[in-house]
Amino acid sequence: LGLDHVAFVEVRLNDTREAALAAFNAAVARIGEIEQAHLIAGNFDYLMKIRTRSMTEYRAVLAEKISTLPHVANTSTYVAMQAVKEDGSLGPLDNVT
Repeated sequence: LGLDHVAFVEVRLNDTREAALAAFNAAVARIGEIEQAHLIAGNFDYLMKIRTRSMTEYRAVLAEKISTLPHVANTSTYVAMQAVKEDGSLGPLDNVT
């Protein structure tokens, strides 16, 4: 697919009431470049994994799609340099019953 550029984005919302979260979640579900999105307890509200072809494409996704999501106050981006483990297995825990 050529989607080798991976970025993790912290998203802080300006409203975290249930209606705002529902609107944000529904909008996130429509963005194909967002591979994962998690509601987080901490200094920000969501952590998202974004997969694109290049930094140029990522910047467009950030500016045109992520930054315009409902209730987004600000974002911080971390670009992955190398995937060390990405197979989804839990290692020795896979065999625990």
